[in-house]
Order: sequence, then C-alpha cells, then structure tokens
Amino acid sequence: MEKGLNSRNVHKGGYDFTVLQQAYPGLKPYVSLNQYGNESIDFADADAVKALNTGLLKHHYGIIDWDIPNGFLCPPIPGRVDYIHYVAELLGVNASEKNSSIKMVDIGTGANGIYSLLAASVYGWDCVASDIDPFALKNVEKIAIKNPQISSHLQLRLQTDNAHIFTGIIQTGENYDLTVCNPPFHSSLEEALKENQKKTKNLTSNRKSDKTLTAQNFGGQKAELWCKGGEIRFLRKMLKESKVYASQCRWFTTLVSKSENLQPCQKILAKLHASDVREIEMKQGNKITRILAWTFRK
Repeated sequence: MEKGLNSRNVHKGGYDFTVLQQAYPGLKPYVSLNQYGNESIDFADADAVKALNTGLLKHHYGIIDWDIPNGFLCPPIPGRVDYIHYVAELLGVNASEKNSSIKMVDIGTGANGIYSLLAASVYGWDCVASDIDPFALKNVEKIAIKNPQISSHLQLRLQTDNAHIFTGIIQTGENYDLTVCNPPFHSSLEEALKENQKKTKNLTSNRKSDKTLTAQNFGGQKAELWCKGGEIRFLRKMLKESKVYASQCRWFTTLVSKSENLQPCQKILAKLHASDVREIEMKQGNKITRILAWTFRK
C-alpha cells in the first residue's frame, strides 16, 4: 500500500500487476518477484517505469498509447494524480464530479503532459497545457490525438519567451479556476546529475551491481529539471507574475520540492497582498512534497 496518498487516489492500495499486464502486455518483460516475493519492477530502469505508466494510464484512466521520447521525464503517476486530487479539493470539487466548466492551466507540461491528461480524464476539466519546448508539446499532441476523450479538453500553447511564465499563455479575456506547475528543481545540469546519481544509488542499493546508472536512467530535458537560479528563482518569477493575472485566475498553485523555499515564497506573497495562502503536504511512501496555493480574490 502507498502510504499517505490522498483518499481519492486509486493507487493507495498499491499496484495490481496482473491487471496492469493484461491492460498493457508490454509491461510483462519488466515484472518479476522482488525480495519479498511480490510482483514488482525495477524502479531504477527507465524503460520499466515507462511501461508501468503506460499500463496505469490505460487501465485506470482510459488513456491509450501514452509514450515519451527518450531523455524526457517519466513521472510517477500516483504522485502526479495526487496533486490533481488535492487541488480538486481546494476548488471544492466532489470526488465523482466531472465538470468541463473548470479551467486549468498546466505550466511546463513537458513531453508527458501528465497533469492535463489526468485532470481531463479524472475530472473532465478543460486544460491549457503550456511549455517552452515545441518538441515536448508535439509529443503531447500525439498522445491527445489518440485519445479524443482527452483532446476535446486540451489546448496546447507554446511559451515563446523564457522571461515569462503566464504572459503569452493566459490571454486577454480568459478566466481560469486553477494553475498547476512542477518547477525545475535544480540550478544547473551538474546539480541535476548529482541528485540523479544519489537517487539511482538508493534505488539500486539492493542490487549486486550498480553499473547501469547515470546515462541510461537520467531523464529530463533542461526546461524540466534545471534553470538559472534553480527552483527558488523560478518560484519568485511565478509569484510576482501571478499578480498581473490576479483577476483572471481563482487559485495559483505549484509544487515546491525544497521546504526551505516555502518561507521566502510566503514573504513574497505577503508583499503582493495575496488574500489566502495554503501549504498542502503530499506524502508518497517516505517522500514528502508540498503544494503552495495562493489567491488574490477576497
């Protein structure tokens, strides 16, 4: 069982690999018994994780032929859908409610498009998915074309100016209920590589050999993983720019991976006169992630 997942999350009971292999036979080569005698995959193997995601998305969310190009981030589905469930609660949306009147902006959707895909599938929200990488958006478009039940709820928008986050995406006369974002965590490629080596070392600590690490399993393009100034600089830019769109969006939200970045964000939002600021803690196993949510509406 996945400890700490939102009560709405279908993955809180763990993975049924028998059902998932039936949904996506391509998962079968990666499934084996772990040291406890349970079916599992090698989570340090990027191909295995991608196959698991494909099975999860098809079985639980009706999304077929999900795929990402090599080198792009392969997101953990339980944690990503947890974000969507928590912001649905923030909006006061019922667990079984499907409502296309809810409008969401997905900042930095990446090649996986995961937040928009899940929000459209689970809650029927209309989503604008943005990214600075046209190649990433092209891949999301390919996925959407194969899933008309999703494509009818999805618009893709290219951010052509890396100095901005919302400008050029939220357009004049548009109104949204919500923005979501998973910011780049790191300030450089070197920092990202170092963190990935640490992560994969932990994942492979029970193996006899640890030879297949960095290059093979390192996923994530520049815009996904690092930016100049790292997460805190990105967050500062997002917070300040959100004030410009205060009347066009009900709630702005973002993941914050580093807890030490929360206090500086709180100070900025106080100076911007945000009317309500929330910190929502998400847990998946031993990992804790935070959603920062703010609004300027009274």
